[in-house]
Formats: sequence, C-alpha cells, structure tokens
Amino acid sequence: MNNKLELLAPAGDMEKLKTAIMYGADAVYFGGEMFSLRAGAGNLSVPEIAEAMDFIHEHGCRGYMTINIYPHNDDIPLLRDYIGKIREIPIDAFIVSDPGVMKLIREQIPDAELHLSTQANTTNYVTAGFWVEQGVKRIVTAREMSLEELSFMRANLPDDIEIEAFMHGAMCISYSGRCLLSNFMAGRDANRGACTHPCRWKYSLVEEQRPGEYYPIEEDARGSYILNSRDLCMIDCIPDLVNAGVTSFKIEGRMKSMYYVATVVSAYRAAIDKYLEDPENYEYDEKYFKELCKASHREFTHGFYYNKPTDKDQNYLTSAYTRDYSFVGLVKGFDTENDLVIVEQRNKFSIGDTIEIFGPGTEYYEEYIEEMYDEEMNPIQSAPHPQQIIKLRLKRKPEIDFILRMKK
Repeated sequence: MNNKLELLAPAGDMEKLKTAIMYGADAVYFGGEMFSLRAGAGNLSVPEIAEAMDFIHEHGCRGYMTINIYPHNDDIPLLRDYIGKIREIPIDAFIVSDPGVMKLIREQIPDAELHLSTQANTTNYVTAGFWVEQGVKRIVTAREMSLEELSFMRANLPDDIEIEAFMHGAMCISYSGRCLLSNFMAGRDANRGACTHPCRWKYSLVEEQRPGEYYPIEEDARGSYILNSRDLCMIDCIPDLVNAGVTSFKIEGRMKSMYYVATVVSAYRAAIDKYLEDPENYEYDEKYFKELCKASHREFTHGFYYNKPTDKDQNYLTSAYTRDYSFVGLVKGFDTENDLVIVEQRNKFSIGDTIEIFGPGTEYYEEYIEEMYDEEMNPIQSAPHPQQIIKLRLKRKPEIDFILRMKK
C-alpha cells in the first residue's frame, strides 16, 4: 500500500495546476467556471480543462474535477449542459457530494470515476459503504474523523476503495464545510461556491436589552474570533495517516497563491519521499515544517485526528496570516550573451538583498544581489514594478520556473 500514496494538490487556475505538478504532486483537483464551491478561485474554462488534462497526463499524473455543489432547481439545466461540454475530456475522476449530481454525471459519462467529497459528511463505515454501493471509488472523509475512526472505516471497506483525507490547510468551523453563516449573513451561499468566510470575522457579544453595548467574549477589548480555527498541518504525522489507511493526502487551497502551492507541495513531497525510502526506519525531520512556514499560514493544529479540538486549536486574537517571506520573482529565461538570469518580478527587491532560490525537487540556496538590470541592460537599484522583467547576475544558474523568495 505504501507505494500507492498520492500527494493531492489544489489547482485554482492553470498556473497553479502546472506548478503543483512540477513541484511534485501526484494528482491535482480543480474546478470549472461553475459548480465547484470555489467561486473566488480562478478556475478553468472548458478549453483550459482539456489543456490541463493533456499536461497532467503528459507528466504521468491524475486530474480530478470538483463538481461538489449542492444545486438548487434552477442550477440543474445549466449543470446538465455543462457536463455535456466536458464529457469528452479524459478527466480521471469527479469529486461530487450530491446524489443528483452523481446521477447527471452518470447519464452522460457512464464510466466516470466518482470520488465522494468531504462535503458529504462521511463519518462512519456504514455511510461509506452505502456510497460504495452507488459506485463511488474513493471516500474523501469528513475532517471531523479521528485516526482511530479512519482506521476502523478502512477495515470495513472493500480493499479497492480508496480513502482520501486532508493533511494540510484551512479548517472550516462548520461540519465538513457545509456552512449556513455566509448565506445568512451576507447572502452568499457557501454550498454553491460563494463563501465569504464569516468564521474569520471578529465578534463581540450584545445583550438583547442593551443594544449598542458590546461585551468582549474574551478579555480583549477588540472582540474575539470565536469561530476562527487554526490551519491543519500533518506533515509530522505521515506514518500515522498511512497506518490509518489513508492513501491520498490532500492539501487544501484552491484560492491560495502559486507560491503557496509550490512551497507546500514541495515540503510534503520531500517528507513523503523520505518516508517511502524506508517506512520502518523513517524519522521526521523538522526542516519540512520550517519549509512549510515560508508560505503564508495561520498557527497550526492536528485538527480532529488525535482528539477533539480544544481552545488550543482556535485563534481568538486574529484571523491574519503569518507572512515571514515574500515571493519576489520567477525565473523566466537566460541572457547567455551577458551571463544573466531573466526574472519576472512578483514583489519588490533590491541590490543588497539576500534571496532564497528553490525549485522542484531541490533544497533552497541563498544568493546575494549585487547586479540588477532592466530589459535594455540599464543598471537599476531595485525592481519595484509588478511583473517587471529584470536581469540578475547570480553565482549559481537556476532553472526555468525556479522561485525567488526573501525573508521579510
């Protein structure tokens, strides 16, 4: 079973999809322009989905399309038409949660592989078995399950049924992400892809007979983020997930940046590969966690895997991210005549800065910026303009699409 472990990464748009594959994902999950519960992500048009699947298969990987919306009546005709538009694209599996959506997919793509979304709230082996009887190949388990419960589910399912579980990313305060708060408070339905994340907002208590008088829920005059969970991180627990029967390790984050995808996928790829080299003697290395922390993140938690979350798994003070590093550039090519590296700027950096450079399957290394030029070979002191093309003299020659980052 160990050799079948899958690292599954988010792909919010084409750039992130290609980044995830290049930085070590075995599979990616993506949404179309409709019906994927991430209206804020870039998502892919129908032609882009076809292009994406060609790229994914050329690299020996798999691509899963999310159609995990809970549709209302007026969504059905559009959804039926949409499935007709993608039916000829060789998508490896569809991630779905609603039985009606499953039926619509089966009508037009009879041999489609179906994965049951975490939105379906599967928390026990009987329910998982029911979905298997409906033709589901993989169960994406509810985030509320413990490792013990996962292990029991695995033992009570057919051997060819796969279990996919989240191992990294944002945690939703609502059960398996089925939130009503956004619809109620902002008129945007989380179960139709338009969540406003009210769990990250700041709250205070108001007593009915004292309107306008705000009472802090914690001893903090600014209010309290009472619904604000820490982010899930299981990079230090890979053997426990494997022993529980998980074969697909899922990273959350279709709305995160390309830099986030590259950093997180790269760290998990290194940790999983180290485990697969010698599972019996595997020892966790803290360097994987340190690498993860170079992407924006909240404080971390193990979620429900070992015990019910406590106040230690919430952040009552802020919903802000920790951002210790800036993504400053992407290698786009080489000026061989002048022995310079061509870089597309993503955030400002300057002469005198020390940057880190890393790429797929490589550990980062440092470079000190001594020379910088614009496209016309005029010397410049800094690169302040978004996506400005610049040229750098570096001691080591990176490869195309290597990432430049800098500690703040």
